[in-house]
Amino acid sequence: MRQRLSAVVLCVLALLLLAPAAMASVAGAAPAADSAAESLKGTLRDPDGEPLEGATVTVSSDGSEVGTATTDADGDWSVDLPAAGTYTVTLDLGSLPDGLQTRTEGGDVLEDVLVRPQQARTVIFPLVPAGAAQEEATSAPSAGASPAPDTGAGTPTPAGEPGDNRVLQLVVEGIKLGSIIAITAVGLSLVFGTTRLINFAHGELVTLGAMVAFFFSTSPLTWPLALAAVLAVAAGALTGGSMERVLWRPLRRRGAGLIQMFIISIGVSLFLRHLLLVLFGSRRLQYGQYAVQEGIDLGPVSITPRDLVVVLLSGLVILGVAFMLQRTRIGKAMRAVSDNSDLAESSGIDVNRVILVVWLVGGGLAALGGVFYGLTQAVYWDMGFNLLLLMFAGVILGGLGSAYGAVIGSLVVGLIAQLSTLWFPIELQYAWALIVLILVLLVRPQGILGRTERAG
Repeated sequence: MRQRLSAVVLCVLALLLLAPAAMASVAGAAPAADSAAESLKGTLRDPDGEPLEGATVTVSSDGSEVGTATTDADGDWSVDLPAAGTYTVTLDLGSLPDGLQTRTEGGDVLEDVLVRPQQARTVIFPLVPAGAAQEEATSAPSAGASPAPDTGAGTPTPAGEPGDNRVLQLVVEGIKLGSIIAITAVGLSLVFGTTRLINFAHGELVTLGAMVAFFFSTSPLTWPLALAAVLAVAAGALTGGSMERVLWRPLRRRGAGLIQMFIISIGVSLFLRHLLLVLFGSRRLQYGQYAVQEGIDLGPVSITPRDLVVVLLSGLVILGVAFMLQRTRIGKAMRAVSDNSDLAESSGIDVNRVILVVWLVGGGLAALGGVFYGLTQAVYWDMGFNLLLLMFAGVILGGLGSAYGAVIGSLVVGLIAQLSTLWFPIELQYAWALIVLILVLLVRPQGILGRTERAG
């Protein structure tokens, strides 16, 4: 047994040593344009929805030109940026076909378009037939820039918008981010509750789900995104179940300790992450469907139909998981194994079967969260790893092993991260969420819904 376990550990150490080299080789082979972390992009279409080719878009900052792009046959344009910041995006009206104008008066110039770190921001120029009545320009960014699709950061509020509206808008963005974190964190919490394993490779299941949905929903297959999402959930569930059957169950049978299994999960995470890098590449891409949408005004806040559906579906999925845990036999068995696996086994519960179901559910939820995360932001090779810290924060804040606590903790993390941008730089938004986590644990070490346990 010790020889086999030693062999597994040696394999993991080899992966840890080889993974950085693999990453460096892939990064070196990638085109320079792929490495750009921040960019502005968009799609120009005429009032009938047909793409416009040959239109010119210029991006500038503080009066200096940053880059110029010309739309291709699909109407797409993109400008790579030197860094995050505020930019002005200008559409050359002279490059448009005759008979077209912007829907908003002065809408050809969008000022104060905020681009966050590692964000590929989508900008919209709505066009109407020439001679049509133009709307008054209230604020250029709100008229032309779609909600931030990249790092989970909220949509920047245009200059001049009332402070109360800005708070409400950030609350909406925080709920959206928290809902996505909650879906992925529930699976992580269930796995820890039943096996006491801190699965560091959970983030790669998130990335896998986003990439599978991207593969099936884009050319050449171009399946409906809803169908691609179902296949992504199935792929995530099968991957999670396979990891349990092939790796974690044999290790438990051989008496591997939790620390050893945690280190192995880090090795699995590195291997899967860089395998996805090799297969997918380093580019940050977006789903072709629902990528460009105009916001819906719901009173003082605005949200795109895509983001609204993501929030609603996330809530329905979380309610479904709660119903399963409370009302179904397998859900009650999960809670029994989480409370005391030995007692559950002595009462006739097949603990291994329950753990397998937990991995299937956790993998499927992680993949679904990856689809939502990629839909509202972007799909890239380490997106799950970037979300992993927030997942851990949500699970710990809510209470280790509590699925309901993971949901509440994730929503708190999302709201704190977004609302902190009211007073502090956006680069610190996740830091403030973790500071709140520390403060809560100082007062309530078991988390919001965790149980107090006696040590020793």
